[in-house]
Amino acid sequence: MSIASAFGFGGKKVRYAVVGLGDIAQASMLPGIKHTGNSELVALVTGDPEKARKVADQYGVEDTYSYEQFGAMLASGKVDAIYLATPNWRHAEFAIPALEAGIHVLCEKPLEVSVAQGEAIRAAAQASSAKLMTAYRLHFEPGTLDAIGKIRDGQLGDLVAFTSCFGQMVDPDNHRTENGIEAGPLFDMGPYPINAIRYLFGAEPVEVVSAVGVRRSPAQAANFDDTLAVTLRMPGNRLAQFTVSYAMNNVNSLIIAGTEGSIQMSPAYGFGDPIEQNVTIGEKKSHESFKATDQFGGEMKYFSACILEDREPEPDAEEGLADLRVIEGIVRALETGEPQTLPPFTRTRRIDPKEQVQTLRYVSPPANEVNAASPTG
Repeated sequence: MSIASAFGFGGKKVRYAVVGLGDIAQASMLPGIKHTGNSELVALVTGDPEKARKVADQYGVEDTYSYEQFGAMLASGKVDAIYLATPNWRHAEFAIPALEAGIHVLCEKPLEVSVAQGEAIRAAAQASSAKLMTAYRLHFEPGTLDAIGKIRDGQLGDLVAFTSCFGQMVDPDNHRTENGIEAGPLFDMGPYPINAIRYLFGAEPVEVVSAVGVRRSPAQAANFDDTLAVTLRMPGNRLAQFTVSYAMNNVNSLIIAGTEGSIQMSPAYGFGDPIEQNVTIGEKKSHESFKATDQFGGEMKYFSACILEDREPEPDAEEGLADLRVIEGIVRALETGEPQTLPPFTRTRRIDPKEQVQTLRYVSPPANEVNAASPTG
């Protein structure tokens, strides 16, 4: 089957259960399913019966399950795949049984909260006939792919440095403030600049040079650092720095700079608004705005096509593990106050922007109903 036919709505659709009905599922993925053409929502799994009834009525879903009934859902024969949007530390709990049952898994990032748990998910995927994809939606976003293409074409020369600021004001009553560092900005927002560093440099960080956390909000002071600044060393003595925060007005921007030029993107990680690029090559400056797409419907559409076509998705378990490796190093640096050498890691597959650009007309549905409830997800 060709990629065009896989995305060309040949009639067969992948049947999804959405597991976890938090903000990201309700505000972004559920509305995006109807844009895919090759995916359909058939079941909901949540720990809140009232929420289940409300969402089921909204989307015309007949089958709802509690978390305790997850095994029954897997055995029902009514579901081909799950979209997993539970809290980060519950991903392995649901991903592994699904994969063991031959059910495909589209798992929100981070893949889990430790390399060990991520490795367990990867092992389950390798032993299964089912596929697993880590939900890196920006791997299918036109402005992001264009930036990768410019860098790989050598337009910026030799890369030197990266810097990014990604912040939002999180209500102290939000559930993300109640579960310590694993629900805080490092695990929730950190995967965005970390992943951007890795796909823009096309390389893996070798050291956490420094990691500093502060607690500005009294309501969050007992749980986690609400603002963190991190410096990473890349191969070739290049540097990458980022700040993530739950205590600042919304911002998501990055700058990648080399010997010949630079790219500034703002917004860089969000959805619902066009991704903006300001490019400087030598003395020449230019600006480009990339039309907002339904990034959630787009990533599900791509994953369903991989299932229907029996292709391996690009942002796989290894991609999720690559970011967890860095996150664990940052946690150690925060705990010790010392630099942390990262264990060796080789990424066997990276984004091919030229291939993705060729398939964008299939992957990115029109953004006429794009939702923008939160910059993360």
